[in-house]
Amino acid sequence: MIRGAIPQSYTYMSQSSSLSFVPSEPTDHILEKALAGIRITAEEALELYSSADFLKVQMVARALRSKVRPLTEASYTMFRVVNYTNYCNVECSFCSFMDEIGNGKGYILTVEQILEKMEYAVEMGADQMFLQGGVYPDIEFQYYLDVLQAVKKRFPKMHIRAFSPVEIINLESIRRRPLRDVLIELKENGLDSVPGAGAEILTERMRQIISPKKASVTEWVRAMETCHEVGLPGSANVVFGSEETKEEVIEHLQVIRDLQDRTGGFLSFIPWTFQPQTKRFTVRSVPTHEYLKVLGICRIFLDNIKHIETSVMVLGKGVGQLALLSGADDISSVVIEENVLRSFGLKTEKEAQKFLKEGGFSPVRRDLLYNEQTITQLV
Repeated sequence: MIRGAIPQSYTYMSQSSSLSFVPSEPTDHILEKALAGIRITAEEALELYSSADFLKVQMVARALRSKVRPLTEASYTMFRVVNYTNYCNVECSFCSFMDEIGNGKGYILTVEQILEKMEYAVEMGADQMFLQGGVYPDIEFQYYLDVLQAVKKRFPKMHIRAFSPVEIINLESIRRRPLRDVLIELKENGLDSVPGAGAEILTERMRQIISPKKASVTEWVRAMETCHEVGLPGSANVVFGSEETKEEVIEHLQVIRDLQDRTGGFLSFIPWTFQPQTKRFTVRSVPTHEYLKVLGICRIFLDNIKHIETSVMVLGKGVGQLALLSGADDISSVVIEENVLRSFGLKTEKEAQKFLKEGGFSPVRRDLLYNEQTITQLV
């Protein structure tokens, strides 16, 4: 959850990518190092988080962003989120699925129900889907294959991004075969890419606090690394704003950077904050400038991940506009449905284009693999 605005002097930045400042603070040498293309260490990233001037972090992140995409442009994509079930045995303290089940609202979508949702998505202009659900061992493995096959049969050009590392570990258990074989089978039946969800904060201390039944850090990394090895790329994220420390946020980023060094499978990275979904979970109100500072540090530290996204769906339009001035080059997606989070983002492609143009950016539509797509100007 994000609160508060930041001073006007901090939010204004020109469209110029040139940057120079006179070193005057102990952390300025770290920022100069990053500008020179020299990788910073985790210890240096922590210094930036703890004591660097926010505006300078924002400026450096923006300069680095200009090497990825012109500062006058920002990208978006469209896909439908389909939550195939809310039954889950992991019981994350921050997830609303448990409350829904407790209120008698548990469900498992049929294949036909999923296809109906995708028919609507196609009408809305989407050619991609994000399939996700709870960790539920009672669903047979064949169900997942049936869904993938049915979607590809009905919509041959549909890109399917599905199954977080936590779900994948569950599928490995259900299938009772090596993880690599399970992933190849899913890929052969239509899976195109995977989300990096279920990471939150990749430290064992935080996992014990917020989701003790969830896959460990080691298991999450194993699942994601194997996905990349078999040709299933995807995204990664960090979720902060609870009981984590600054050190743990940076430790999380180090895990992601190390994995990316080995595989190169992360196409983008998304920082966001925990949202107040349940009464069981402690949410810290994150100041806007802290979120933007963390986003900037992600751009600086994750020098091997090309795209940094901001989630308008989770954080809202105001923060989204500022994020595009602080290192992000993408607003994530036009989400046609989302049940895990109470969304207040962009619902149509026209809204996405309007949002970007009002912020001074030329909209660039892209797919989930970051290939640019032909855009129909709607505003």
